[in-house]
Amino acid sequence: MGQKGFYFNMLECKGCKACQIACKDKNDLKVGELYRKVMNFEGGIYPNVGGFYLSTSCNHCAEAKCVAGCPTGAMHYAEDGTVQHNKDLCIGCKYCMWNCPYSVPQYLEDKNIIGKCDTCKDLRDAGENPACVDACPMRCLKFGDIDELKKEYGTDLVNEISVLPSAEATKPSLLIKANVYALDFNYKVKEV
Repeated sequence: MGQKGFYFNMLECKGCKACQIACKDKNDLKVGELYRKVMNFEGGIYPNVGGFYLSTSCNHCAEAKCVAGCPTGAMHYAEDGTVQHNKDLCIGCKYCMWNCPYSVPQYLEDKNIIGKCDTCKDLRDAGENPACVDACPMRCLKFGDIDELKKEYGTDLVNEISVLPSAEATKPSLLIKANVYALDFNYKVKEV
């Protein structure tokens, strides 16, 4: 069994946020708590302007800084390589939040613990897809073995774009079919 992760087709995403809403609903999250977030970026100088949507969640990094920074072992690697969180071991210290360059772990104030995307492990264990994957009307999101996703979706996939931290630091289990604006690191973009 290889490393598991997400594939995201930026070229097809319309920014509808169905994936974000499905995740929020599945995890019964309160206002301000998001395990998956859809962001809109635009930029450039006329006449060279453009934009893109980015749907992100935990990248289940091969070298996850949240796992390295967790003093209790609450953040840990599952057998399939995904980064999981054991709420019973979590003390709410927020070290994982401070260590994650993607700002993924969320502090759940009412529970005094951290929460994050677990790739809907309960659904996957039952043979189903993560909620975000099935909610996407454009079928922009897929979850599975990274090597299998590469075979299915081609060699022009990346795991680093202009608005994300360097992939070298954490080795994210993320494959993106990106547009030219997202790939141009000299292209000035802003989140809208």
